[in-house]
Amino acid sequence: MYESFFGLSESPFELTANPKYIYLSARQREALSMLQYGLFSAKSLTLLIGDAGMGKTTLIQAALASERCQNVRSVYLNNPTLRPDDFIRLLARKLKLSAEATESKAFLLEQLETLLHERRAAGITTALVVDEAQCLSTEMLEEIRLLANIETPEAKLLPVVLAGQTELAARLEEPNLRQLKQRVTLRALLEPYDLEQTAAYIAARVATAGGSPGRMFTLDAITLIHELSRGVPRTINVICDNALLGSMALGRQRVDRACVVEVSRDFHLTAGAAATPETESRNRPAIVPVPARPTTDASARNADVIKDNPAEKLPDAVGRERVHSPAAANFRRAGRTITE
Repeated sequence: MYESFFGLSESPFELTANPKYIYLSARQREALSMLQYGLFSAKSLTLLIGDAGMGKTTLIQAALASERCQNVRSVYLNNPTLRPDDFIRLLARKLKLSAEATESKAFLLEQLETLLHERRAAGITTALVVDEAQCLSTEMLEEIRLLANIETPEAKLLPVVLAGQTELAARLEEPNLRQLKQRVTLRALLEPYDLEQTAAYIAARVATAGGSPGRMFTLDAITLIHELSRGVPRTINVICDNALLGSMALGRQRVDRACVVEVSRDFHLTAGAAATPETESRNRPAIVPVPARPTTDASARNADVIKDNPAEKLPDAVGRERVHSPAAANFRRAGRTITE
């Protein structure tokens, strides 16, 4: 809706697991590498843990679509609230096994082992990927553990990836799931973004959609978005999407802090407990005064931003923020890196 107003080719903040828009912080990059390694090396069980909205599904899709996993064929399950018999039917259908396999666990196991051996001989790895795995029943987790036991003397034939929220890690500490926990060979934990990573994340998504990050968000807005979202990517997307819509409604070419405040009221968002005036002042990127510049078209369009944020300087002719701080530098650098 606001794409043409901001000169974007598409909306950059959709809530879909699109690998095109992936932003990799150091922790996300490590998790992606671990997922790829667990898949193409056929590790027994890879665990991906992260709170809701941390981008687990996007990382999984990026791993499966990567060149490293070009010889991996996956069975992807994103609704794990199934009974074991339903799971057998779903698995058989996704692997295109016979009708008998959909009705009988014995037939399923027999045909599954045959298929896995044939694919292994052809250099193809078959993997079972379960998203939202914290919802799996104990009975289903046991079924998955038994499937992960299918192997040759040299390798596992059905590597498993379980992605879930922190409750999944807690469940694996239960005594009745100790055998499953023992099979975890790789484990990755996703954590919320810090301020600089939040700035880089927003810049990367805007640039991927064809926009100019420095011209679309003020640094005060970025700081408040980070505080309200607590660094959770999905919440960042919701805030940014609505802030751009609100900014367009006001005829503003740049999202400022006041616009983000309005979004926070609409969605009943509050900053983290640590976001007092004192900590907010410490966390906000430092602004370095610069000599006054002649008025340009860009500055005329953004005169209202100066009124809202008199301490903040406008972008220059190429859209760079005239500030000097790690967050600002990261925001600019991320935008340039994506577009180059």
